[in-house]
Amino acid sequence: MASTNYREAFQLYDKRGQGRVTRDSLGDLLRACGQNPTLAEISDLERNVGTDFDFDTFSKILNRPGGFREPADINDYIRGFQVFDKDNTGFIGTGQAKYLLMNMGEKMSESEVEELFRAVDVNNDEIDYKEFVRGIMEN
Repeated sequence: MASTNYREAFQLYDKRGQGRVTRDSLGDLLRACGQNPTLAEISDLERNVGTDFDFDTFSKILNRPGGFREPADINDYIRGFQVFDKDNTGFIGTGQAKYLLMNMGEKMSESEVEELFRAVDVNNDEIDYKEFVRGIMEN
């Protein structure tokens, strides 16, 4: 995305037309510009911008080292679940999956996990974690 497109994206989030975007729009704006920051990164970045920020400040955030890193490989996520698939069946218990999602890495809330589970087939309290990861990555 060329820098003019970054400026256009910035202007879309500049709700008052004053050349400033509110802090709570930072994560969405970064995603609109092709980045995929974690919630922890967004929190860290938000702490440094005050209540709102201008385009120059946004440019510095956008061009920070590691800002445009490659999205994680789907197989990395699958391998993360495979560790808990002791019998190599391709399935893990929903309780285990829920625990992992709520306590490891980017921690999710119980309601967020329940929302994800609604989108997959749960058989005998187990999920096919390969399909689960693919479904999440595609959406």
